[in-house]
Amino acid sequence: MANEEASTIADSRSRGISQSLGVILLLALTVCLASIVAVGAGAWTLEPAGPTATFELSADGDSAAIVIEHLAGDDIDVETLSVTIAINGTELAAQPPVPFVGARGFDGAPDGPFNAKSDSTWTAGERAGVSIAGTNRPTLTAGDSVTVTLAVDDRQVATLETTAS
Repeated sequence: MANEEASTIADSRSRGISQSLGVILLLALTVCLASIVAVGAGAWTLEPAGPTATFELSADGDSAAIVIEHLAGDDIDVETLSVTIAINGTELAAQPPVPFVGARGFDGAPDGPFNAKSDSTWTAGERAGVSIAGTNRPTLTAGDSVTVTLAVDDRQVATLETTAS
């Protein structure tokens, strides 16, 4: 009988330990899952997506002209647009400060919505163009690779590539 009482006391102690251990493990699991959910929710941003549009790039090495046509998609507010031009992988020393009328590194006034005197909304079907001055480096010649990156409010809208004719 003494063995049975000792066995019953040992069983009740181990059951008590098992229940306590189970509660502790469930609490630890809950804290871990809550942490994962909190980190995941914090990583999500609720910022609206930038505009989406399709463009076509052309470059003329003889006249050092770059033309971008807005083919389709959302209208682009040129006031919030930044344009980065690279020739053969090297960014121009002076980038076009769109919209503008006269700027260092560029000849004359730009065409279309890049011109400060035109409407600041770039819509599908419109062309925008700039002529790179011979003083801007690197210079544009026929056969050069041209890359133009368009960003609205620091969000990249498009990266366009072509070879100058």
